[in-house]
Amino acid sequence: RAVKEIKPKIFLAENVRGLLNHDRGRTLSTILSVFEEVGYTVYPPELLKAIHYNVPQKRERLIIVGKRKDIKTNYNFPVGNSTIFTLKDALKKGRLFDSNVPKSPGLAYPKRKKEILDLVPPGGYWRDLPLDIQKEYMLRSFYLGGGKTGMARRISWEEPSLTLTCSPCQKQTERCHPDETRPFTVREYARIQTFPDNWIFSGSIGNQYKQIGNAVPVNLGKELGYSLIRFLNDYYENKKN
Repeated sequence: RAVKEIKPKIFLAENVRGLLNHDRGRTLSTILSVFEEVGYTVYPPELLKAIHYNVPQKRERLIIVGKRKDIKTNYNFPVGNSTIFTLKDALKKGRLFDSNVPKSPGLAYPKRKKEILDLVPPGGYWRDLPLDIQKEYMLRSFYLGGGKTGMARRISWEEPSLTLTCSPCQKQTERCHPDETRPFTVREYARIQTFPDNWIFSGSIGNQYKQIGNAVPVNLGKELGYSLIRFLNDYYENKKN
């Protein structure tokens, strides 16, 4: 509705990877056809990996771009790079930030969960636990198929973080600190999403985690913004000629 009423020269929308296969692709197909009906040429959606855009996190976002049908200028998605940043780059002074991550509040694990996660090495997960502890922690999931690599997962300093969720200590998507047996703090969460340290989050700690976990990584958003600026610059340059 916003695109139909405003009629921008170009629009950009983003969503999760799951939209590609939702209802066997019919949901996405319907979305694209509606944009076409209101006067837009929609480019084939691109699944962009945040790690290729200076983000120390294995996160993917589906990007949809459409331009008004009367505009001839072509849009190009941002080109990623081969430099991969790690959790160390996110939380320590170095290639991404000019200081260590600031102290901030965060959640804590219950006593028994902490005792179990104490046994997991950096980069490890539930399969690195003793067999009897695996069964205790995984319960019925122990006997089901699939790797479940997010469960009892401790991130390594030398790898990008796994995708952050709205909560730092959900059992299915565990994100434990490499050295300390605890979830990432609010500011650590923000660093992994490449927010600047002076960006303020409001509300309860739970709401702050949710705001950060739901966000598009800042550095990925920046590259998408630059791609729109390039498109508009080309459009106005062509118009002059």
